[in-house]
Amino acid sequence: MNESWTDRWNERFGKDEFAYGEQPNNYLKEQLQKLNAGTILFPAEGEGRNAVFAAGLGWTVSAFDISIEGKKKAFRLAEANKVTIDYQVGELQTLNYSAEQFDAIALIYAHFPADIKSSYHKTLDKYLRKGGLIIFEAFSKKHIDYISKNEKVGGPKDIAMLFSIEELKSDFANYEIIELIEKEIELNEGLFHNGQGSVIRFVGRKR
Repeated sequence: MNESWTDRWNERFGKDEFAYGEQPNNYLKEQLQKLNAGTILFPAEGEGRNAVFAAGLGWTVSAFDISIEGKKKAFRLAEANKVTIDYQVGELQTLNYSAEQFDAIALIYAHFPADIKSSYHKTLDKYLRKGGLIIFEAFSKKHIDYISKNEKVGGPKDIAMLFSIEELKSDFANYEIIELIEKEIELNEGLFHNGQGSVIRFVGRKR
């Protein structure tokens, strides 16, 4: 990822207010509340709202992002909620996670650049134990139409960074599909996710 990508996120997360709010994503919250706590990884975790929520449920939480400003906000939120998270800054290939380290990996609006998104998914798969879960929510390719009507809903304007059901089936081919749907939802997450959007939701268990 180039410096302009990092600078963009540092600028967004460098403000005092939380860009996507302090509350967890609704789909993540719904899924985690069904599970017994274990070890979980949050890629592209930004300001920490989801990681902090998981830690509050008793999960042992790891997270990473390219933004140092995101990490600062995440630690601020963790301190306010009296929880601890491990948060690293860097690109995935520079980090020191171990094979089968995690019971779950939560990809919540983890829109990586188009040329690396599938390779990131396949690398993350190595860090998930057999029987572990991927929990995923991100914008679908149809979301481009929603952005054209309302930019406040947020999300990448590059269709190649958005997701299709077929892409997820390919990236996570060795998973039992518990849920995999594309649907329209109403978002109300902080400053940058507001209005109707089209998302893919996926829960899969690694075989």
